[in-house]
Amino acid sequence: MKTFRGKLSGMKRNYKFIDLFSGAGGFSRGFEEAGFRSILAVENHPAVSKTYKENFPKAIVLSEDIKRINIDVISKYIEQPENIDVIIASPPCEPFTGANPKRQKHPIDRLYRDPAGQLFLHAIRIIGEVQPRIFFIENVKGVLVNEIRNAIRKELSRYGYRNIYFNILKAEDHGVPSKRTRVFISNIRLNLEKEPQVTVEEALERLPPPGSPYPFNHEYTTLSPSKMRKLECLKWGKSLIKYMGAGGKKLPNLIRLDPRYPAPTVLGSSQFIHPYENRLLTVREQARLMGFPDYHVFLGSKDIQYNQVGEAVPPPLAYRISRRTIEFLENHTPNPLNSPRQR
Repeated sequence: MKTFRGKLSGMKRNYKFIDLFSGAGGFSRGFEEAGFRSILAVENHPAVSKTYKENFPKAIVLSEDIKRINIDVISKYIEQPENIDVIIASPPCEPFTGANPKRQKHPIDRLYRDPAGQLFLHAIRIIGEVQPRIFFIENVKGVLVNEIRNAIRKELSRYGYRNIYFNILKAEDHGVPSKRTRVFISNIRLNLEKEPQVTVEEALERLPPPGSPYPFNHEYTTLSPSKMRKLECLKWGKSLIKYMGAGGKKLPNLIRLDPRYPAPTVLGSSQFIHPYENRLLTVREQARLMGFPDYHVFLGSKDIQYNQVGEAVPPPLAYRISRRTIEFLENHTPNPLNSPRQR
């Protein structure tokens, strides 16, 4: 499955970025494929930070609590952090998503009272301290609730970012073979052209049987005998089990994929049944549903690997965002994008 079209030629300079809450590096993968250079990443989970370092060996990777990161810490690792062009960030979505049955009842509490929600504010703080020309904060549509949206605008305005855009993008419209609607909060508007959708069939084509020497992360994952018996009769698009989300809503899991369409949303907790075989998808197959190239590897236990895939920004979508970012950086004067810092 082809996921990228290659780096832009004739770039005026080597643009640099920082990745906060980097995870396995899906967001970074798209930016690097377009010609950006990852300078520093922050990821608190040790196994996940090792995954990032494995895939981006030239980047400095801090396996550290984001609350302990500030401009002074960053300056110890990066000369002239004021020259960072872009910051990308993917703070935890659990405080805001409807899939979380423990989500705070009052929207504003999801940002200011939930400890995980407060991490979003730390992403804003670091953006404010570093003052990149462009930033992107990725999260679920739950941040579009008026109280949360207004609070985010207010927090960013403290650092001089006044024109803020809540860009809603559907990954399946931009080369990703799975459905995923996400908000990219930024100081630039993202107007991306839609592209033909990629199906599950196309995403999984030409993969060898699980257990082959290559690609990595392509081993069988077992199910209990009782579930194995049930899935034999499972039709395309139907789920083997359901789990409880916010507000008592039941959500499907262990879905038999329909090969004719993009897959449902890949989550850290979700797994899928192969469309033609009575088995779970491997980590590599699940990564293909997110548009990861086969050379991007995942470390840690198998559960951690699945989580890394499901919690990532799909690389093809990140790639298209990065190409749009380059257009802005190359075609505007140093301070056109409402960044408070003059160059």
